[in-house]
Amino acid sequence: MAFGIGSGTFILIALVLMFLWSAIKILPEYERGVIFFLGRFQSVKGPGLILLIPGVQKMVKVSLRTVTMDVPSQDVITRDNISVKVNAVIYFRVVGPDKAIIAVENYLYATSQLAQTTLRSVCGQAELDELLAERDKINKIIQDILDKQTDPWGIKVGLVELKAIDLPEEMKRAMAKQAEAEREKRAKIIHAEGEMLASAKILEAAELLSKNPVSLQLRYLQTLTEIAAEKNSTILFPLPLDIIKPFLKGFMKE
Repeated sequence: MAFGIGSGTFILIALVLMFLWSAIKILPEYERGVIFFLGRFQSVKGPGLILLIPGVQKMVKVSLRTVTMDVPSQDVITRDNISVKVNAVIYFRVVGPDKAIIAVENYLYATSQLAQTTLRSVCGQAELDELLAERDKINKIIQDILDKQTDPWGIKVGLVELKAIDLPEEMKRAMAKQAEAEREKRAKIIHAEGEMLASAKILEAAELLSKNPVSLQLRYLQTLTEIAAEKNSTILFPLPLDIIKPFLKGFMKE
């Protein structure tokens, strides 16, 4: 008889523990619980301790943390008919836990599919130069579209970033040639500008020296000195006629 009472007590205690285990839920700060009462939406609870009626109430957990979702590479034909591969990353979070569970079957999968189609659509409407040079603009357009379309699902898209744009090999070679031609053009322009500045300075120096013959002679002698300093050289240069004229007159009188 004592054995029967002990078994019944044990079973009762086990049932109570199972009831408490299924009735008591604890949610961390970053989670919310969407409560359904007999299949109908009742409320959103959390964080902390939550009591449920087993068999009557059901709770679905939803994380409120920002989700980082990688959008796979998409084949895109730009507006100027160039085939590229574009991938991106989006950052979003749930702001309406009840909508994320009730309005859409799987909000993560739905957001991923929507991001892929939006990425193809927006990039296909832009030219290649826009994709390469105006990424911030493209990011903002994609973000606005996703944020508007996911709002009924209780999702807020905070940021969209294009990660990489893969070009065909022939396009890479063409762009490399274009960049090389651009660098050569700039080098020639810089060289021409340098020649113009040098010519202007030489002309200015020539005009200055022409006003003073002595300066011209000194510059001439300085140039000869510089030439002689480089190699052992013998330099012949004419003497001014004014210096030797008296000697010539004395020689003729004799």
